[in-house]
Amino acid sequence: MKRIAVLTGGGDAPGMNAAVRAVTRSAIFKGIEVVGIRRGYEGLLEGDMIPLTKSSVGGIIHRGGTILRTARSERFRRPEGINEALQQLRRFDVDGLVIVGGDGSFRGGWELSQGGFPVVGVPATIDNDIAGTDMTVGFDTAINTALEAVKKIRDTASSHDRLFIIEVMGREAGFLALEVAVASGAESVLVPERAVDLGRLCDKLRYARKRGKTHSLIILAEGVMAAHELAGQLMDTGGYDSRITVLGHLQRGGSPTAFDAVLASRMGAAALEGLVTGRKRVMAVYRHGGMELAPLSLAWEQKKSLNPELLDLVEKLSI
Repeated sequence: MKRIAVLTGGGDAPGMNAAVRAVTRSAIFKGIEVVGIRRGYEGLLEGDMIPLTKSSVGGIIHRGGTILRTARSERFRRPEGINEALQQLRRFDVDGLVIVGGDGSFRGGWELSQGGFPVVGVPATIDNDIAGTDMTVGFDTAINTALEAVKKIRDTASSHDRLFIIEVMGREAGFLALEVAVASGAESVLVPERAVDLGRLCDKLRYARKRGKTHSLIILAEGVMAAHELAGQLMDTGGYDSRITVLGHLQRGGSPTAFDAVLASRMGAAALEGLVTGRKRVMAVYRHGGMELAPLSLAWEQKKSLNPELLDLVEKLSI
């Protein structure tokens, strides 16, 4: 390969820039030119590409967001959009593509690979819902960002005898909510993977109040229901004065943690290595502390499961 491209797609995640840096410098180390595609697949269709050099990716490892930016593209979803994207890649003499993103971005890469174009992915999403990898880029940072907010909320909850319902991201997966719940010592966690038992939740609140707890925290994944809906459905809060906090896009921003910066760097380098050695339709994954390459299609063909040990731990430690 003489020239490769890298793009970031879907929602931004802390560590994306570290991955772009790793792909770029690993490629340059091997004598390969690198171009960055701005604004994801929409930018690809428009030929919005810039050269990436050792100096242009210098100093970005700790920057949040993505220097390449990201955007949705309805045009790319159509067959003619895929064909135009392939033409653009060939027009710019690109020999391979690294995609940093989630399952939606990987599906787009799969379509490009069906046209014979080499594609490798780097899983980056704060939801951590990509099957085949233990962790995705951005997940650890999002946990720590949400945890810092929850710890501050706990202080005021305890001072005022309050129940706080804290809504975190996770439309279809509860990984973020579950980790935050365990790390914060929350009394309850509600995730999309488990049916909500409002009666049992009210019983826990009454029991907590009866034994003298001055506050209670419920971590709610947004995919279950909105926080205000849950508050409206709780017929008995055990006497707590209830409040709602929606963390929202706060969880996406900020510098990546050391773990995410290292993970993104390792995944970016592994993805580049896979690309130049002829591996196609794969993604770099983190398994048991090591880096591997796994089929790209795992991202949407398999459902990643929550850790049942952590779910049980929330129950055991909240008594």
